[in-house]
Amino acid sequence: MSGQASEGGLDFDLRRLDAYLRNWLGGGAATRVARTSGGMSNPTYFVTYGDWRAVLRKQPNSVLMPSAHAIDREYRVLTALQGSSVPTPKPYRYCEDREVLGTPFYLMEWLNGRAIYDYALPGLGREERAACYRSMGATLAAIHTLDYKELGLGDFGRPGNYFARQLNRWSRLWSEYRQGDEDNPALDRMVRWLGDRVPDSETLALCHGDFRMANVIFHPTEPRVIGVLDWELSTLGHPLVDLAFNTQAWRMAPDENGGLLGMLLGDTGIPSEQDYLDRYYEDSGAVERLTVFHQVFAMFRGAVGSAGVAARGDLGNNVLPDAANIGRRLARAYATRGMAMIENER
Repeated sequence: MSGQASEGGLDFDLRRLDAYLRNWLGGGAATRVARTSGGMSNPTYFVTYGDWRAVLRKQPNSVLMPSAHAIDREYRVLTALQGSSVPTPKPYRYCEDREVLGTPFYLMEWLNGRAIYDYALPGLGREERAACYRSMGATLAAIHTLDYKELGLGDFGRPGNYFARQLNRWSRLWSEYRQGDEDNPALDRMVRWLGDRVPDSETLALCHGDFRMANVIFHPTEPRVIGVLDWELSTLGHPLVDLAFNTQAWRMAPDENGGLLGMLLGDTGIPSEQDYLDRYYEDSGAVERLTVFHQVFAMFRGAVGSAGVAARGDLGNNVLPDAANIGRRLARAYATRGMAMIENER
C-alpha cells in the first residue's frame, strides 16, 4: 500500500508524484517530500520513496521568464558532466509532462554532505576553512578548463559577443521584474555604464552562472567539494564573470548573502581576495585577469537576480515568506556595491 507524507510548502499534488514514482520504481513504498531552504528560483525538494532518496527540482508554477527557469538545461549539463573532473550529483530522470507536477521537473542524486550558506564558514577551524576555499576555487577552475565540446556542449551557448548578449538579456529581465515605477537608480546607472564598455572577447568556457558557497556541497567530514548544484544559469560564456560572481563575498557585507566585507579575516583561514584569485589563476591557467568591468557585471546580475526573487515573492512563489522584501533589499545592495566599484575606479 503506497502513501504520501509532506512537511508542507509543496506547490504540486503529492499524489501525482507518488503515482509517478510507483510507475517508475515499482513497489508500493511511502513517498515523503520536504521543501529545502534553497531553490529560490527553481523550487527544490528532498524526496524519499521507501529507502530510495532523491532531490527534485522543478520550475515555479508562475514563470516570469521561461528562459530564467531552464530545468532542461540543468539536467543536460548534469548529464554531460558525469565522469568529468567536476563533481556533480547524478541525474536520474527528467520529466517534461506538465500533467504530473504542473511544470517540468527532474530527479537527481541526494548527496550526503554539508551545505554551507555563509562564506565565513562558522564552526570550522582555521585549516579546514582554508582547505574549503582551496577546494571551491579549484572546482571553479575545473569547470572552466573542461573541454565543453568533447562533453557534447558545443551548442550550449548562443553565438555572438557574450557580454553584449548577457547585458541585453539581464537588462530585459530587469524591465520585467521591476514593479511600476520601482526605484533602483544605482542599478539603472550600472546598466548604462556597462553598455558603454562592452569588451570584445573570444574567450569561451563552460560557466556555472551562480557559483558561490551556497551552491556547492562539501564532504560530510572532509574540507572538499563533492558536488556543484544549481546549474540553472549555466552557459558558454566568459569565465571571469563566473569568477567575479564567486568573489563577490569579499565585497558584500555578512547580511548581504553571507559576505565577508568588514570582517577581520586575519587568522580565520579565509584567504584574502587576491590570494584566492591568484590560486584560481594558477589552477585554471588563465591569462586574462579580473577587471572592474567583470566585477560590476557580476554585481549587475546579482542585482537583477535578486529583483527576480522579489518578483516571485510577490507572486507567492518563494520558499521564504519575506522573499519580496529580501529580494528588493539585496537588489539595492548589489547595485550599491557595483556603483561603489565604478566610483572607486575614477
